[in-house]
Amino acid sequence: MRLSILLPFGPVRPEQVVPFANLVNWTCADRLWQGHGMLLDSHHLINWLAGIGIRIPSGFGVSLMPLRSPYQAAVEARSVALTTGHSVVAGFGPGGLAAQRSFLGKPYASQIGASREYIEIVRGLLDRETVEVDGDHYSAVARLLEYKPAPVSVGLGVLREKMAALAGEVADVAITWLGAASYLDRILMPAMEKGAQDRKLEEPAKVTAIVPVALSGPDRKVTDLAAASCGQHIQAPHYQDALKKAGIAISGDGDPADATKLVDGGVFLYGTAEEIHERLDEYRAIGVDEVVLNATGVGLVAGPREAARDLLEILNAAP
Repeated sequence: MRLSILLPFGPVRPEQVVPFANLVNWTCADRLWQGHGMLLDSHHLINWLAGIGIRIPSGFGVSLMPLRSPYQAAVEARSVALTTGHSVVAGFGPGGLAAQRSFLGKPYASQIGASREYIEIVRGLLDRETVEVDGDHYSAVARLLEYKPAPVSVGLGVLREKMAALAGEVADVAITWLGAASYLDRILMPAMEKGAQDRKLEEPAKVTAIVPVALSGPDRKVTDLAAASCGQHIQAPHYQDALKKAGIAISGDGDPADATKLVDGGVFLYGTAEEIHERLDEYRAIGVDEVVLNATGVGLVAGPREAARDLLEILNAAP
């Protein structure tokens, strides 16, 4: 199982990303992942790094579908791969209903239908095909400018069973968020396998699990770190529903008990580097291909430097 890192804060200057990019060059970290950049664009940051000579594998998990046409999404993913000379995982997701309403004026009539059409268009374009899709949410008759193949894998953000089944059908990578290993093993990965079987594929998508982590310490409160890392997400109904299916009932109203439940449920990993790796072994045992260490809670509470130190210590303790 590979270990990667998530950029644990939203940068305001590209120079702030350099230490985390160098962790990929200097440690066992396989890839630098980012969420959707709402201040500095995530793709631009990786291209900027390449421009100053830091070329690394990258992952985007996940870019919000309402903010990019599938054609532009394919262009940007291929552009990063060509600029860096390294592989890219381009992950996409529809976002929450409130975000869709804000960006599009109304939510998608079908979350699964919109995601299917979007991923099929992006994959077809990156596979150098002439794409002809007449969908209910996305349509295209297009082809990318012909050039040599670029190493881009297409990912789909997965929280619940139906999206996991779709990922098994149409994606190269299923990207999970706030999913304990037990939930992946019991709910998501079987759904992915069924989706692959329905399409008669040899194997389902590979699984990348983005896992929030923080090292313990005398000056740290686990409830503060877990709340900073996950609090915004667990206010959203679709995250609450996914956690409920995992047996974790939360209020989503900022109650410190919610953070405790995330730790007890194996969603947020807190402890020494060795203890964190013991919990990460659960992901390895069920066949997860990649775990992305998410130290956002530390970054928000103690700052990016402390987050970098946590990531370095955890990576250096990898077996």
